[in-house]
Amino acid sequence: MPDRSDTPLAPVLLGNEPGSFPHSVLAERHPAIIRQVRESFPYGPEQHRALDALHASCTEGVIEPLPADAHDRDRWTAWGADLYTGRSWFDVPWLWSESYFYRRLLEAVGYFAPGPWQGIDPFRPSKLAELDAPETDEELAALDDLADRPADEQDRALLHGSLWGNRADLGFRLSAPHDESSADTQPLVADDSAALWSLLPPTGSATLVLIADNAGRELVPDLLLIARLLTQGRVRRAVLHVKPYPYYVSDATHADVLDALRRLRAAPGAAATYGHTLWSAMTDGRLTVRAHPFSSAPLPFAALPGDLREELSTATLTLVKGDLNYRRLVGDRLWPPTTPFTDVTAHFPGPVAALRTLKSDVITGLDARTEAVLDETEGQKWRTGGTHALIQVRT
Repeated sequence: MPDRSDTPLAPVLLGNEPGSFPHSVLAERHPAIIRQVRESFPYGPEQHRALDALHASCTEGVIEPLPADAHDRDRWTAWGADLYTGRSWFDVPWLWSESYFYRRLLEAVGYFAPGPWQGIDPFRPSKLAELDAPETDEELAALDDLADRPADEQDRALLHGSLWGNRADLGFRLSAPHDESSADTQPLVADDSAALWSLLPPTGSATLVLIADNAGRELVPDLLLIARLLTQGRVRRAVLHVKPYPYYVSDATHADVLDALRRLRAAPGAAATYGHTLWSAMTDGRLTVRAHPFSSAPLPFAALPGDLREELSTATLTLVKGDLNYRRLVGDRLWPPTTPFTDVTAHFPGPVAALRTLKSDVITGLDARTEAVLDETEGQKWRTGGTHALIQVRT
């Protein structure tokens, strides 16, 4: 559907242009992910044959249908599988190709089928390695120093920790550093944080929905932010939306939430206090974890199903985390960067904020001067390099 009648639709991103970022994901990243998964577990001959077939399909073949007995075949049919089956992975919408790749990858390793590999997350070893890395200890230790800071500085630090994800140490600095970008450009290309805080006053009774992105060291600061908002009374109830199955290598599932809680509770100092706060909030219902099937759909949020649309319409604020969710929020299109964020999110059923580190070509809501400076000093690398971020709000 159009995002807004007076905003012309931009071209949908495809992966068929050699040298483009989407093309590199399909041609290089996906084969590398297959190799990584192959080495993560001692899969048997059946899984190795299926992985070989998926590799050949991705690189030289066409999109193939799910097995006839796949539990979600009807759902994927509704999401466009019949329309794209038999076509090159490079010639269909990039968002669809990426999403379907991960669904086929899980099929290849037996994630959904009865047997010993059922329910085994092929990305779990890398998720746990990151979560248990020494860098995580360093980031959690920074919470002890943060505890003595004024409340507004704590708010800002935890918001920026969530924004920057696995570079969460940036969030505990009191001013944005310049070493994350060129000397002429700021790390934040858009900052609507004042509008975000205005929706969550300290004495409010808000319901917050946070649509999570990655697990591990990116999920931990999301949970810390939720704990802070609950403790300060800015939020009465929080709902954390995660993926129903492993997705995009590092996207968070319910199991990843539990791993992150374990990590926090086992840490010393303030981190453990945050962990116990979250644990208590889950047991008494102030924090709920949901995994709606649409969370792994290959579609933009403009196509939200009715039940999810109704839930989000009642939220005081929905926080949309990460690059993939941003693409789904505004539409995975090559918008002119100055396209108003409010226009392309007009479809969303309630107030929405995007916290996103830039890792793909999609961008909206920039002023013309910011775009010009970024292009002049960094070419197009600022769009995909992860050195810039944004906080955008539509009230």
